[in-house]
Amino acid sequence: MVRHSSRIELSQSSLTNNINFIRKKVGDGVRISSVVKANAYGHGIGPFVRMAEKSGVNHFATASAFEAEEVLDAKSAKADVMVMGILYDEDIDWAIENGIEFFVFNYERLEIVLHKAKALGKQAHLHIEVETGANRTGMQASDFPKTLTFLKKNAEFIEFTGLCTHFGGAESFANKFKIDSQHARYKEFLKQCKKKNVLPKIKHIACSAAALAYPDTVYDMVRIGVAQYGFWPSPDIYYAHLQEIGATSSNGALKRLFTWKTDIMDLRHVKEGEFIGYGTSYQATRDMEVAVLPLGYSNGYPRGQSNRGHVLIKGKKAPVVGLINMNLFMVDVSHIKGVEVGEEVVLVGRQKSNTINISSFTQVTQLMNNEMLSRLPAAIPRTIVK
Repeated sequence: MVRHSSRIELSQSSLTNNINFIRKKVGDGVRISSVVKANAYGHGIGPFVRMAEKSGVNHFATASAFEAEEVLDAKSAKADVMVMGILYDEDIDWAIENGIEFFVFNYERLEIVLHKAKALGKQAHLHIEVETGANRTGMQASDFPKTLTFLKKNAEFIEFTGLCTHFGGAESFANKFKIDSQHARYKEFLKQCKKKNVLPKIKHIACSAAALAYPDTVYDMVRIGVAQYGFWPSPDIYYAHLQEIGATSSNGALKRLFTWKTDIMDLRHVKEGEFIGYGTSYQATRDMEVAVLPLGYSNGYPRGQSNRGHVLIKGKKAPVVGLINMNLFMVDVSHIKGVEVGEEVVLVGRQKSNTINISSFTQVTQLMNNEMLSRLPAAIPRTIVK
């Protein structure tokens, strides 16, 4: 099999560390739903699902049926899959057939689901997502009473698997008033469930930020995205954790799983005054040794890193020189002795005592961590390492 121009390694021990930390935070008896949308935040759905199961996770949440199908292919029989986002009418049969749980956020869909469940002779597993103030997706309060009546009447074919909502901005303490208001509205929906005696099997509203910083939002399940991958949802959440444990650093409470590597494709000697790469964005101010790397913005390496980013070679930082091309870029290795073609290069991650963090990209390119990671092409091979 021919090789790709770069590769991603995923650390099993780091993931297990993160899941154990999250489990300790949310407490025993709370199920962790691993959010693997956007190709598991760029980590790769297939390998990540296998890793997560090894770390004791057996529930996976996706943003689409397409992603859920990828999870189905990777998971074991004992794990469950939940679609939080788009599920086209024509795919509802497939979801019911495969026991896929899915969100419903408008009343009209319930009739369609019932019709399909009856035709298949199988029960559909629904999470009713309610509108509490984020105004993205969520059933309006006006439709909720008739929804409960519908669920009660058709319990044979529709299981009320969950009642849920999504917080709009729990990672920032400036939004606490909004989060409190959303939680209060959620409790009103819950009251109606109790009053009509139509209760969900599980209640879940907490994302990574809420699960780590707002213990009162932890119900039966938490939907953990960014934290499982080793990223704090925000500085607010990180500093709140430090305050809680009375420390100045987190002692690796969350560890990054992700290392992105490539290899030197060619080495060039560039004379003083010569330009490097396209245009005139970089001119050599001295004689230089330059390494050519076989990837660029088409492979997920942001063009915003041109003349600003760094990679690691032999444990030392090598600055990007010139513009990032579609599938090539150059770095200055004049200060690194003994560099050869084929030498391993770390684009993100640790090499010897140096580290390149995702945040070093995001500060320069204005991309969020999640945005940068989720843009990495699915074609880059992901390998599980210790």
